[in-house]
Amino acid sequence: MSADHGETIMQKPIGEYAKFLKSLLPANIPENYVLKPLFEKIASQENICKGVAAFRDFLYVFYDCLITGGDLYAKPRKIKNLTDYPFLHFINHLLIDFGYYGKLSESGESLIIAEIPSFAASKPKIPVSKQMECLRLLALCGFTFGGIKLEAKTFDMPEKFMEISYPGNPVLLAGLRALAVADIELRTRRYNNDDNLLRCDYRLLKVEDTDLLDILVDYLQPLPAELQKFAIELHRRYIDMGMTCVLIIDDQYHFAYACVKNRKRALSPRDMYQQRVWELAISMKYGYCLAVRAKKTEKYADVIEKFPPYLREKITQGYGCDRKLRNEPCQGGCQGIRIPLDNSILEIKQDIVTWLDNEL
Repeated sequence: MSADHGETIMQKPIGEYAKFLKSLLPANIPENYVLKPLFEKIASQENICKGVAAFRDFLYVFYDCLITGGDLYAKPRKIKNLTDYPFLHFINHLLIDFGYYGKLSESGESLIIAEIPSFAASKPKIPVSKQMECLRLLALCGFTFGGIKLEAKTFDMPEKFMEISYPGNPVLLAGLRALAVADIELRTRRYNNDDNLLRCDYRLLKVEDTDLLDILVDYLQPLPAELQKFAIELHRRYIDMGMTCVLIIDDQYHFAYACVKNRKRALSPRDMYQQRVWELAISMKYGYCLAVRAKKTEKYADVIEKFPPYLREKITQGYGCDRKLRNEPCQGGCQGIRIPLDNSILEIKQDIVTWLDNEL
């Protein structure tokens, strides 16, 4: 599902990606929600809910550290996937190890861990040269590690166990443990970038499924109010008209809309995504966009002629592989006809609605 299509590109600084991920952290985590039975033995529901919110707040601090000093940990490089930052993968693996393999102490104010699998394997997920660097960054963001000399060049596990604390808000540890268990035992599909925990997907812990509109509203928070309103209006309009929305997360966030109601067999989210008519997409490379896979334009050519020149030209150009259509470097043209979700779209929002209506 990655949008790289084999093109080698130069990454932006890791601080830019950190800024993007920070903007998409869940801004409005409920104070209380019913947890799946899996988490009953970890801690009380109250402590887990508070702990998840505390972990989200830690991530704000973590991303701020990368925004201001990320070059200390990772330099931009030429890569096929714009969002492939190994250092973030290392931190993600380490936090999952802490939460999944660590056990809460009786007081709940520390995690006790006897081994860190990402460090200890014969082929560790986190290279030896990066292990202390990861611990030092987490310490800078508020964690403490009993028995560890952070100034050391290489990691040396204490004889019996390591004690992990977060003195600024100890309840975070219950949230971290629940999120790590959920990621290992409940997630049906890994994201391409191995940064699941760094997105603070608390919804995986809930008994009740979260309405996709609520998720969309959360992800739209960074946009101006009028753009949020327009995107929500589009969602509601086409759900009311019988379309199905699915959320797919890879190196982008895709709210994809497809007509699948009368299918003879049940379709997976991936199947529905492949049959999408349009989507609201969020990515580091393109920002917030509307992408339309227009296939019926010949049936309403007279309508297109009445659209403003910008929109008319975009539709006329069509969509598909940029290399095949225009002999240009890949710009993700196969995703659809891409319209930026910025203030300029407000001037043509009724034309956008007319266009989508005709595609249905």
